[in-house]
Amino acid sequence: MSTTLKIDDLSFEVRHSSRRRTLQITVERDGSLLLSAPSGMGEAALREFATEKRLWIYTKLAEKELMRRAVPRKEFVDGEGFLYLGRNYRLKLVEDQDVPLRFSGGRFRLRRDMIDSGRDHFVRWYSERAREKLSLFVDELQARMEVQPSAVKVQDLGYRWGSCGKGNCLYFHWKTILLPSRIVEYVAAHEMAHLHEPHHTPEFWLRLERAMPDYAQRKAWLAERGVCVEGL
Repeated sequence: MSTTLKIDDLSFEVRHSSRRRTLQITVERDGSLLLSAPSGMGEAALREFATEKRLWIYTKLAEKELMRRAVPRKEFVDGEGFLYLGRNYRLKLVEDQDVPLRFSGGRFRLRRDMIDSGRDHFVRWYSERAREKLSLFVDELQARMEVQPSAVKVQDLGYRWGSCGKGNCLYFHWKTILLPSRIVEYVAAHEMAHLHEPHHTPEFWLRLERAMPDYAQRKAWLAERGVCVEGL
């Protein structure tokens, strides 16, 4: 069950769960606030908890905004850097090649006559590689996660890294392929765990920990640095 709680200029989506024993606030990638609470906990207790956490919340929101502003929009010029699996690779404009965009010799190579549509070609290239990489991780994780997704699809999910659809279908943002490989694997495992537990209950995190003992370190990296992959 989901409701909304407002405290001054802060608005929380409140999710109650019978499996949860503690309160938790999550600052999502888009700056939205999620307050997870045990079933039956009254509004007064929620307000008290959220009010106590306000300084921490404002700090996290400010950090995310500063990081987002610090990431410039990409320009399709010689020497511009583009991320791929956590590493930065330079762009070289070329006069002639059989495809608009190619990655070879440690460089992205974009045909000069495709500069105006450069972003579209990068998104298409990233999407194809993301589908390949995530499908590989999903296949490798199936036994550990004790689930078999029906399909892996890649698209623009806005501020979400991934989501689950009907029929055990997994959706991932194409920008996932910009992250380091170990973080891509975490995103895959996270969404696979949601096929068992729709919400971030204690059981969800326990299941994820059993399959990926260092998930907390990967989760922290994504929360702190994931916003830096914006900008394309």
